[in-house]
Amino acid sequence: MKTFTVLKGKPLSQGAVITSNGVNFSIFSKDATRVVLCFFENANDGAPCATVEFDPVQNKTGDIWHALIPEARAGTLYLYRIDGPYNPEKGLRFDFGRYLLDPFAKCFSEGSVYKSFAASPTRDIDTIFIKDRKIQSAELFPKCVVIDDDEFDWEGDRPLNIPLEKSIIYETHLKGFTASPTSSVKAAGTYKGFTEKIPYLKSLGITSVEFLPIQEFDENENANTNPKNGARLANYWGYSTIGFFAPKTTYSSARAPGEPVREFKQMVKDLHAAGIEVILDVVYNHTSEGNERGYTFEFKGIQNNQYYMLPGDKKYYMNFSCCGNTFNCNQPNVMLFILQSLRYWVQEMHVDGFRFDLASILCRGQNGELLSFPPLTNLISVDPILSKTKIIAEPWDAGGGYHMGFFPGGRWSEWNDRFRDDIRRFIRGDGNTSTGAATRLAGSSDIFFHNGKRPFNSINYITCHDGFTLNDLVSYNQKHNEENGEENRDGSDGNNSYNHGFEGECTNVKIEALRSRQIKNFLTALLTAVGTPMILGGDEFRRTQRGNNNAYCQDNELAWFDWTFAQKNKSLVEFTSRLIKFRKAHPCLSRTEFFGESESEKRNGVEVIWYDYDGRIPDWSKLSRFLAYEIYGSRFQKSDGGFDSDLYFAINTDAHDMNLILPSLADGKVWARVLDTSFPEGEEILEAGKEEILCAQNRYVIPAKSYVILMAIDKRP
Repeated sequence: MKTFTVLKGKPLSQGAVITSNGVNFSIFSKDATRVVLCFFENANDGAPCATVEFDPVQNKTGDIWHALIPEARAGTLYLYRIDGPYNPEKGLRFDFGRYLLDPFAKCFSEGSVYKSFAASPTRDIDTIFIKDRKIQSAELFPKCVVIDDDEFDWEGDRPLNIPLEKSIIYETHLKGFTASPTSSVKAAGTYKGFTEKIPYLKSLGITSVEFLPIQEFDENENANTNPKNGARLANYWGYSTIGFFAPKTTYSSARAPGEPVREFKQMVKDLHAAGIEVILDVVYNHTSEGNERGYTFEFKGIQNNQYYMLPGDKKYYMNFSCCGNTFNCNQPNVMLFILQSLRYWVQEMHVDGFRFDLASILCRGQNGELLSFPPLTNLISVDPILSKTKIIAEPWDAGGGYHMGFFPGGRWSEWNDRFRDDIRRFIRGDGNTSTGAATRLAGSSDIFFHNGKRPFNSINYITCHDGFTLNDLVSYNQKHNEENGEENRDGSDGNNSYNHGFEGECTNVKIEALRSRQIKNFLTALLTAVGTPMILGGDEFRRTQRGNNNAYCQDNELAWFDWTFAQKNKSLVEFTSRLIKFRKAHPCLSRTEFFGESESEKRNGVEVIWYDYDGRIPDWSKLSRFLAYEIYGSRFQKSDGGFDSDLYFAINTDAHDMNLILPSLADGKVWARVLDTSFPEGEEILEAGKEEILCAQNRYVIPAKSYVILMAIDKRP
């Protein structure tokens, strides 16, 4: 065993912080009676090369244990062992025989908590606690890595923080984006591999990448097997965090201590250089330690009764996440932990925003009740470090909390599931859905027009990681999750999907043509609606999961991006890119005020008017399977001082063609076709300056299941 010097150290800046005199280690534990810091030479060592014990007099301030170790440096590997009362009835689960991860660790070595515990028996609520049991082997257990954040040269890079109203978000799984050999990248499935695809993202025109969880998790958590081939399934999505300060180690092409941090930072830096910002999907609602039958490897063994919500019988766990436990988000120490984690990702990792999974849990008090003024969500909203950072809530949880449009805390934006459902039903062709669809396309003012909310606070989406891809939405009537090992019971049954006559892949030309048109209709609705659009990665080239609407466990070709589809459906990729360009060119679609409240409308009259197919004001009680409206963009001033164009939109979701009566134009303007999804591939949407002037200026035949956009332009000679 090596001998390390133990100096007093300081209690502030928890975790492992490099100083001029060594590394300061600091960890919070109120009820611990003994803290031992264990150092390892190699990632696969089963036992430490050195241990240091914290003196409760010299190395403790309040409830924080701390020590300065001169011999430690960047790259040093370490774990903790903490002793204290094992009294589950009082919510205390100290276990000196277990190695513990540092909650503030900024990187981990390769290893697996679950493989490690599979090699040694675990204790659950029915097991007698043995005080002096043998210490577990650390051979398979991941080790914490000391990180020097100052060693990376950002070369002046800062978070882009593009305004939400100008943002187009692209949600994707980091590994799955390039894991398939079809991606043709050198470092498949990694941060480095993702940077190889930046030119594609830039050409598409998106402004922001929203990654599924990249904070450290253990993909070996899932013990299910694929019933079709017996293959072990995984925690592919990563919604089960282990390290709230650490990027996922196995997403790095270089695995040496500290390399995942450097590679993640380089990816962010490269994305920023391309004008693309980074949003992280973060999971502060629960951890991967599970319930009373779960493993102890971090928070449970540090201060279980503060980090988790516990019921009256404290040997159990409250479970508003459906994942075994609930993080005690509004407990003061936990609240500060979450804030410090967010600040770290902004300050040191340069990310531009966060999407909070099951965010209603962040609004629950320490007894599980929903709070009207939650300290955490308000603190995040007003924190000066996060003031320019995007904060996006999934405004519900698994315990019935639902805050759509009312997420507390000020400037929060929210995933709008009402947009998803209303637009899906309308474009599918359901009757009596026009009014709901019109409200969603106009910015969902019924949901967000209060408490200072703006249209861009609505994160509009048709599809996301959780559910069907856009291709599968128009190809399947039912979910097909047979390969998840749960007998197809998992995943939502309320998909509002339609297979258009055949379940799954088919060769029928008419069915495929209709599916393709419907995909374009969905993309058009999403990218021209008022609000902030979010595209599910791969929808622009018809990525499929073969009807699986809950691919959380499929770390394989089923969920990975098949890039042959990008070539096969390159016309759809171009269609999407042109739609994005169209949105960016018309700021009247990216408005910061709801219709009816702008100064322009007060001066010049209404900015939007709705029509029936005959050109009259619609009777909303009778309107069905059709919408038409005109936005007076010519009253909307651009940032360069010029004015936008008037735009006319029509959507026919019926099974029959319609003959439209168009509104008349003044000042020598004429209607020109920008988009008609019934046109052949490559001709559906026209580039700026190449719009086609209509021969008949008062009428337009809109085919069944079609979307049309017209623009008022000056009559050409």
